[in-house]
Formats: sequence, structure tokens, C-alpha cells
Amino acid sequence: MATVLSNGGAAQGLAAEQVLGRIHDALTIVHSPTSTNQSRQEAQSFLEEIKTLPTAPEHGFTLSSDRTKAPIVRHYGLSLLEHAVKHRWNEYSPDQREYLRSWVLQLCHGVSKEDPTYLRSKKAQLWAEIAKRCWADEWTDMDELLVRLWQETPVHKEFVLQILEMLSDEIFNNGEDAVVAIREGALSKACIEIFTPSAVLLEAFPNRQNGPNIRCGEEGWLARVTQLIGECLNGDLEQNEEVKACAIRGLAVLNSAVAWVLPKAIDAAECRPAACSCLAVSVLSVQKGALEVLHSMYSRSNFTNDEFIALVVPMYGDELVELFTRLFQWSVMIACLGNYLEKKFASVPPQTNVEKFLELAITVVQSQSLVVSIPVLVTWTRLLSHRSLGPAAANTPFIAKLLELCTSRLIRYENLPDDTEDPTYLLLMEDTDTIPERHAFLGNYRRYSIHIIESIAQLSLLDSLNYILGQAETTLRTLYSSGPPLSKENYSKTSMSVLRVDAQATSVESALKGYMRWKVSHPQTNEMNLQLAQNLEQQFETWCNAVLQMEFEDPLIRKRLLQLLVAFSTMVLDTNAGFMLRVLEHILMTWPASQPDFKVFNDAIKDLQSESMVELHRLATKMPDHLLDVYDQLETKVKEMIASGTLDEKRQIAYQSFLFIIIHRAARIDPGTRLSRLTAFIDPIKDSWRDESLKQGLASFDNFCQLLCLDRAQKYLAQRRFHEISDWGAVELDAEGLEIRNELEQRLLMLPLRTTKSFLTYSVEKLEKDTVTYRASCDLWRDGFPLILPELLKFLSYSHQCHDAKNWSLLPPEMRSGVGRVLTDRFWQAGISEGSKDEFYARVTGKKNTLEGFASSVRGSVRFVRETSYAILYCMTRLDLQFYGFTELPGPLANALFADAFHLSAHQAINLINLVSCFVQMDTKIMFEWAKLDQQGQVQATGDALTEEMKSESILRQLTYSAVALVSDFIDPVKTNGEEQESVEQKYPSIRKFCLMNSSIVAPLLRFCSHAIQMHDTRGCSMVLRAFRSIIPEFAASDKADSTARGVLSDGFPIPQETAREIREFISSDVLKAAISSLHDPYFVDLQKELGSTIAAILLHYGRLTKTPTDVLTSLPDIGTARATGAIDYVCSPGMNTRAQRAVVLDLLKDLKGVSISEMGKLSKSASAAKKEHRIKAAQRSKMAQQFMTTDGQNPAGKGEGVGTRVSPDLEGVAGMFDEGG
Repeated sequence: MATVLSNGGAAQGLAAEQVLGRIHDALTIVHSPTSTNQSRQEAQSFLEEIKTLPTAPEHGFTLSSDRTKAPIVRHYGLSLLEHAVKHRWNEYSPDQREYLRSWVLQLCHGVSKEDPTYLRSKKAQLWAEIAKRCWADEWTDMDELLVRLWQETPVHKEFVLQILEMLSDEIFNNGEDAVVAIREGALSKACIEIFTPSAVLLEAFPNRQNGPNIRCGEEGWLARVTQLIGECLNGDLEQNEEVKACAIRGLAVLNSAVAWVLPKAIDAAECRPAACSCLAVSVLSVQKGALEVLHSMYSRSNFTNDEFIALVVPMYGDELVELFTRLFQWSVMIACLGNYLEKKFASVPPQTNVEKFLELAITVVQSQSLVVSIPVLVTWTRLLSHRSLGPAAANTPFIAKLLELCTSRLIRYENLPDDTEDPTYLLLMEDTDTIPERHAFLGNYRRYSIHIIESIAQLSLLDSLNYILGQAETTLRTLYSSGPPLSKENYSKTSMSVLRVDAQATSVESALKGYMRWKVSHPQTNEMNLQLAQNLEQQFETWCNAVLQMEFEDPLIRKRLLQLLVAFSTMVLDTNAGFMLRVLEHILMTWPASQPDFKVFNDAIKDLQSESMVELHRLATKMPDHLLDVYDQLETKVKEMIASGTLDEKRQIAYQSFLFIIIHRAARIDPGTRLSRLTAFIDPIKDSWRDESLKQGLASFDNFCQLLCLDRAQKYLAQRRFHEISDWGAVELDAEGLEIRNELEQRLLMLPLRTTKSFLTYSVEKLEKDTVTYRASCDLWRDGFPLILPELLKFLSYSHQCHDAKNWSLLPPEMRSGVGRVLTDRFWQAGISEGSKDEFYARVTGKKNTLEGFASSVRGSVRFVRETSYAILYCMTRLDLQFYGFTELPGPLANALFADAFHLSAHQAINLINLVSCFVQMDTKIMFEWAKLDQQGQVQATGDALTEEMKSESILRQLTYSAVALVSDFIDPVKTNGEEQESVEQKYPSIRKFCLMNSSIVAPLLRFCSHAIQMHDTRGCSMVLRAFRSIIPEFAASDKADSTARGVLSDGFPIPQETAREIREFISSDVLKAAISSLHDPYFVDLQKELGSTIAAILLHYGRLTKTPTDVLTSLPDIGTARATGAIDYVCSPGMNTRAQRAVVLDLLKDLKGVSISEMGKLSKSASAAKKEHRIKAAQRSKMAQQFMTTDGQNPAGKGEGVGTRVSPDLEGVAGMFDEGG
């Protein structure tokens, strides 16, 4: 039998009876568990061939209408009809279409209770597919036929509901369907017509034009479905499965329809009361369906005041609030109601008991599940930010519960031990799937909690501050009363004591921000406000003094309290010089001594020491004038400490830069004195760059190696034959190795890089141009840059050359393959690396005296030079003309940055790209890394190799995204020349315009973008596609006389003719091919819509300017010239919306798509168990809950946060940098 079926063309010459018989045989083979793979494939091939026969619809009707046939045979018959409708409808004559429709209608009328569910669903889908193609055009009595079916059995009612739900979803909620997109206007109008009561239509559109009469009856389907739900509620809903099924299906129709139907129709059809009645039943599936209806209804954001009163205000009634209290797990819907309350509060009738609903919102947000809690938590940020509702809510008796909750949930759950029994922690582990997802979610939850604490502190000042400060003090005084005391031997950086103090400190900091917001909103010219502020600040100082008197041995607790004390000093007590000096004294006089016998504890001490320096600089930056009064004493103290010889280099630089910042930022000092005193700090740095021994050490790469002791390191590695050792961590260093390792560290201390970076950073950090301090920095470094830059570029160039193995001349050639391993950074990545971050650093530190530690010192020396050089260069660019004014700089700079950058790893290249980019090298490097990763992926890796492969892929995605983000900065249409005046804007184009006008820049930039479309990084690909869609219209011909010669950007900056033509051709060819290739790649299934939109934009703007898009399309399989030109003509039709254009493209290329979005569910069968579980969890979450699993999240109170954008520098002379860098 399989042999007969394998004859590919046999079906063409068979009689109808023979075809039907062989179809039955083939289906038997396909579904039989005993069939071989070959016979099953041959049978499947035969069944697919049948679909191409002209007689396939007739065979399909014959099979599907014969109730004696097995369900699988009848289902295959329906699939033949479906194929004819979907793929050949436009080829049929009107009579053939009528026959096809009549067959489908006959089958649909014959649905029965005995039919399997999947057969009824298939018939409903057939009805919907035909409706999408001809309803409201040649088919005008569809509504009448549905009403007739509706009047028959309950099975027919359920069948009609299924059709209505499909039509609603396909027409209004599916942007991928080309058929719907093309007929969107007619279909959406028809859908509104049959769903809406005629009285509502007449009221909403009194002057609408009469079209074909396509509706049956006055009530409309919304009312019919609501009435059916009411009948189900009055029937035996709990015991009768048919009644229950009808109710659930009816709610599904309402869920789909209420998202788009007229709000007045929802009110007239009484959909809301029907859904609320369903909530009161005990059938869980009906409750869930009703909640989904209400959520869809209240997710709409465009209700008018009258609609709000009719549809939303009744939900704040006591009876419904009481009902929701029992169903608060469905928090997303309650959040939607809360958001409407905030948005339409002025329209709420006075008699409405809003406080009852607010109490419900408190109950919901207290849920032990953070995922249930977070939607309403966001709603509280909006409610408290409302001008009228916020103060009223803050003065309710239950607001204290919200403050207590937000304070308690500032605990860092991600740092709790695995054996924690806290219910909130256990539910969090259940509700989140991956570590990055969990961290992102907790970060969002923490952010909203902080925002709420700030708002409550602002609105209920005294009560909230007393509570928060009291809670914090109680926690500090009873920290170890209920647990074991501190143990240095078993010290943990994430102990409950540390976590509790961190949560309380964060709560206090949030309250301080709320107090600052109160001061801004309450003018201090008012005597009562002034007196209240003075009393509170006295209370703050008293509280801080009490904290200063407390003694804690835990370094991380001391660190967190130090941060808090500095926050008090710089925020709310910034005029209190005495308190600031006490904090300063605390920093200087409580320097902790190292305790190397207790490793983890000692690491915490180092964290405290580092933070002390940071807070010292924060005081100097925020309060320089207060410190200026005691500057002489501070200077004397610092000199004594330096002279004592007890300070290491970092601490010595920190204290000197502290003094530097005071002089640099103080307002009460004249410019001349400022410059002379600052010069005393900078002159020694300049002198160090003049040192002849330094210049000699940078005269060649070999000299550079000697300068850093890398020459001895190479010889030692060769002596130990390091390339033959697999586990470097198991090989202890001998005395020579230890001596060389120490020498490597000492040589770095002799370089001027660290001090230059530190003082240059503090010279430019957080400075606005045209300020006194900025001009002082320019004057201070003006004569230093010519000294520093030549040697700095050598440092940078040699550090890059170190990554090319051929430059390690002191190693024999056979050993140079190990250089890459020596210079490969070790790093920890959440979700990929084994163990925690602390465990990773412990392993690294534990191998310090091994060959692995030696290699770490070598790579650390190279990394220090490279990264510090980057940082110095970046700081130099902040001084504008002091850096960009060197006309001879572009060539040497580009050479130092990019000549040997190809040899950097993906991890190391990220920082380079964040600093500057040459698109040619960037493109080559990233393409090479992706190709290498693809090659590695062809070999099955396990264990450590798999971990390293996953880390490499993660880092490569970061590198790709950094590069794409940089490109976006260059060609993002919202980029401007910053705050420049209009006259300046007319003189200089923005960065985007400057790039697009210069072929030497735009060519490599767009070439990289075309490659990025195919790189397996969804985030980067999406950003590139968005960038292309923004620039494609810029190069379409305009109506101006010179339109064929050049593209014309707005603001009068024309693109040269040749550049415009080259860009059009490149996009029409390379970019179009890349987009089509990615559309074919299953990896990009989630970007199919964006890819389709980009392809449509190319066809729309260039399809009639050049033949290239047509040539590309016709080169594809099964797309002839007629189909290609037809698609282009349709896309270019006047009035065509973007959804329809995209749909035409996706329909044209549907046979090339890797996997359609609708088919993605099929992939779960072959996916790993972990991925499958993740998809299940994600599917069970609401869309709102899911978005909290990313770092983007929502902004508190629905307010947008400004996104920092790069300001365009003066662009004269920059083009030369790209020429040289290419």
C-alpha cells in the first residue's frame, strides 16, 4: 500500500472512488502506531498532494459530510476544504465560490452533539475563513444564517458562539492575517453592525450612510449573548455540562468583543451586570471567564465621563467590592478599576463609597504572592500621585498598612537563603522561572514600593516619618536580639541582619525624598511650613546622632549606615555644617583595620573602605563650601596621613582628590585662586607624563612589555610550559613566579594612568558647560592634553597589541596558542555561571598563588592599561575643544583604537564600542564572533564547556546590542544638537543628518545594520529594523524638481545624489534580502511583524523608483513577476494602512516563513522541559504581570522617565576621523 501511495503523480489520474479509498488508507498509515517512518512520510506526501487537485474541494465535502466515516477522515475532508478556501479562493469563479460556500454552510448546519469538539471547531474555522473573504460583499445574509442556527439546539448555539468569537478575534485582534488586513474596513464595519443593538448604532451614527443590509434583527449579538448567559445562570449551571459550556463560550465571545465594541453597546446589552453575576457562581471556569470579560472591558483606556459612570462606577459599590474581596487573586482587573478611579476621579458621583474600594486595594496588595500584588502596587503609585485622591487616600486609617507592607518588602528576596520558609519567598520561586527574570521582577517591585513610601511621606508627613524612623531605630537596637551574634568565621554578606538594615535604610532614604518633595510643594516662606521643617530637621539630626553613637562590627551594616548618614547630610541637612563635619569625622576616624584571617569578613571590610572613599567624595561634591571653611585643617590632616606612609596608592589618591573636589566645586573662591590651587594637584601628574623613562618604556611594544614586566612573565610561562597544563589552578607558583606576580602589580603603581584618570574624572564629572567649574577644568588641562595624548595612545595601542598572539615574541611559536587563554577574562554571570557571585570570587581569590593566579595578574595588567586608557579618553572628550581641537588627532587616535581591536574578545570589545566605534571594524569583529559561535554550536558541548559556550553567547549578545544601540544613537530621528539655539541648528545638522549625508559614514553603518538583521539577537534586530523604518522614507523621491537626483531631509540638508542612489539600491537589495532571510529563520518568529513592516516600507518607498525590489522578490521560489509587481502595486495603493501593507508582504512570503507565530505552540513538543515549564508559567501570567519580569517595567504613576540622550558635539572635523578609521 505504501508503494502505491509513493507514486507522486498517481492521484492525478485516479477516479473519485479510488482517490477516496486511498485517502482512507493513507490516513490509516499516518495514524497507526505500527507504521514505519518511511511509509508514514509517503502517506503524508500523498495526502498533501491531494490538496493540490482541482477536485480536492469535492473530495473534501464528500468525506466530511459522510457521518459513517471515522472522525479523522472527516477532519481531513474539512482540511481539503480549508486549503481550497485559504489558498485558491481568488482562483475560483463566482459560481465555484458559491458552491464552496454552500458546502461549508451545509456542513455547519449539520453539527451535532455527537461530533468531536475538534470537528466542530474546524467547521467554525471554515465559516470564519469564508466570511473573511466575502462577507459584507457577495455574502450578505450571513447574519441571518447565524440567527437561524442560533434558534436550533444548544449545540448550534455553542457553534454560533464559536464562529462569533473567531470573527471578533480574527478581525480585531489578529494583525498577521493578510486577508483581514486587506478587507479590514468592510469587515470591522460589518462586525460592529451585527454585534451592536440598532438603537445604539442609530444614536452613535445618526448620519451614517446606508449600505447593504447585512444584519438580522434589532438586538444584535451582544444582547443575544448576554441574554444567553443570563439563561445559563438561571439554569442548572453546575450540573448540566451543555449549559456550562454555553456560558463559558458566551463569556469568551464577550471577552473578545468588549475590547472593541462601542461602550454604549456594552451598557445597553448589560454585559457588565451579566459578567458580575457570573462571578457569584461556584463554577471556577465560569468565574474565570467573567473576570476575563471585566479585565478586557476595563483595560480600555478611552471611556468618556458618561461611559465611566455607566460602566466603571458601579464596580465601586459595596456589594461588588465585597465579592471581589473573595476573588482578589485576579488583581489585574482590580488594578484596571483603580487606574480608572485615578484617571476619572473628578467624575465619580459624590455618593460613591470609594474608600471601600481603596480598602480592597490594600487587601489585594497585601497578598503573599508578589505577582498577585504588583499590579495593584503600581495602581497605588498612581492613586497617591493624584492631586485630589492622593491626599484623601493618604489620610485613611488603612494607609498605615500600605506603608508597613512597602517597608517590609524592601527586603532583598533574591539574597535570602534557599531554605527560607517565608511564604512570600516560596511563592516568588514558584512564580518566576529564571534568575534574571526574578531579579528584574524584584527590581520593579522594589521601585514601586519606594515610590509609594515617598508619596506617603510627602502626603502624611509627621505620621509616616515618625513610623519609619521609629521602625529603623528599633531594628538597629534589636538587631541581634532574636538571632545569633556576629561570627567572623562564618560571616555572610547576605545575613538577615544585613538585609534587615538595608531594607530599613532604603525606607528611610525614600521617606527623605518624600520630605524633600513636601518642601518643594510647601513654600518655606510660610511660617508654619518653615517651623515644621525646622522641627523635623532637628528630629533628623537627633536620630542621626543616635545612629552615630551606635557601634556595629559588621562592615556591611556600617557601610549601609554610612551611606544613610551621608544621604541625610547632603539631602535634608545640607545647610547644617556641624552635622556634616561630624559625618566627615566619622568617616576619617573610624577606618576599619583589615582582618586577613577571616576572608569573607575581610572582603566586607574592603567594601566598607571603598565606600568610605565614595561617600567622602559625595560630601565634597555636594557640600564644598561648608568644607572650604575647614579646608586648611583637612589639608593638614591629609598630608599627615600621606606622610605616615600607611596609605596605599588608592587611598592616597582618594584623599588628594577629596581636597581637589572641594577647591574645584566651591562657589566662594575667586577664579584665579581656584586655578592656582588646583594646579598644585595637576602639575605632578603632568610632570609624570614628561618623564623620559616613561617615554622610553613606550618607544616600542617590546619596551612596553619590559615597562609592565610582561617580558619576564612571558619567559616564566614558557619555562613552566603553560600550554601543556590543563588545570592551571592546580599548579602552585614557585618563588620566582610569586616574585614576578608581585612585580607585575608594583609596575602598575608606577604608571601615571590611575592618578590621571582620577583627577580628570573629578574635573569633568556631573559638570554643565558654561559654568565656572567647567571653564576652570578647561584652563587646568589645556596644556596637559598635548603632553598626555601621544603617550596615552601608545598605552592604548600596545594594550590592544597584547591580544595578538604573534606579538608575544618571547614565547616559542608552538606556545602562542595559549595566549588567548591567558588573556581571557574570568567573570560571573547570573543564571549561567555555577554557584553564587561570592563563591566565584572566593574561587578566584583562592587560586591567587597558582598558575591561574599568575595568568590573572598578567591579564589584569593588560586590562588595567586598556580600560584606564579608555576612561581617560572619555573624560578628555568631555572637555570638547580641548580634545576635538587637535586637527592632527584623528589618524593616530583611530589607529590606536582600531588597528588591533579585532583581537579583543567580545567581552573586551564592549567597552571599546561604548567609547567609540568604527563601523567597518565593528562589523567585521561581530560577524566573526557570530560565525565562530555558530561553528561551536555544531558540536554538542557538556559541563564546563557548555557553561563557557553559554557565557560566550550571552556576552556576544551584549556586544551586539551595544553596537546596535550606538548605531541607533547615530540615526535615531529624535536625536538633535542638544539645547543649541535655532541659528546653530541651521548651521550644523544633527548627528543623524550628518551621518546620512556622508557616504564614508553611512555606507559602513548601513552595512553593519544589514548584517545585524540576521544576527541571532532579538533585541538588537528589533532596534535595527526600527532604525531602518525611520530612514527608508528619507530617501524616497519627493515632488521637488530635484527629487530624482537626491533624497531631501527636512531642515534643508540635502543628501548628495550619488549617496541617495547608493542608499536606495543598498536597502532595496542587501537589506531586503537580509529581512527576507530572517523572516525565513524560525529564530525570528517573534519579529515576523517587524520584518514584514520593514519589507513593506522598502516596497512602498522604493518599489516604483528602482527595479531592484522586484528583482529580489522574483528571485524567490514560486514568486513570479506578476505576484511581485502585484504586491508592490497593492502596497503602494493610496490610503493603504501599514497593517494592510505588512499583511500583503507576509502573505506573499508566507511559504518562506520559518514558522508562523500561530504555529509556535507546536515547538513545545520538542523543547526541553525547562523551556516548556517557562512557557507554561509565562502563559499563566497576565500580560501585565509578564511585563514586570523585564527590566523595562512600567514607570511609577504612569509617568515617563527622561531617557538620557547623547548631545551632538561640534561636527566640524569629525568626518576625517571616520575616513582615517575606515
